[in-house]
Amino acid sequence: MKKEKSEALMRIPVGIVSGFILGIWAHLIALLVLINLIYTLIKGKPDKEIAEFCDVWKIQLKRYVEYMIFVNNNRTWPFGKFKDKKS
Repeated sequence: MKKEKSEALMRIPVGIVSGFILGIWAHLIALLVLINLIYTLIKGKPDKEIAEFCDVWKIQLKRYVEYMIFVNNNRTWPFGKFKDKKS
């Protein structure tokens, strides 16, 4: 019971720090989406590296939300492991 309470309290700093990082990262993603849209209109196909980088953000955001709503206790980066692949 004590471990569950401490894990619940840990969500406060994780939520603040990881949320801040993901928020800044979201602005970069928005810019990259625009760049990839323009690139796609010019070249006829999207840039795979930009799309994969944006996918990493999506995976981190999913892990963050799952942790914050108590779906699991897997902390997000920088408090836990950085996973860039679906797992």
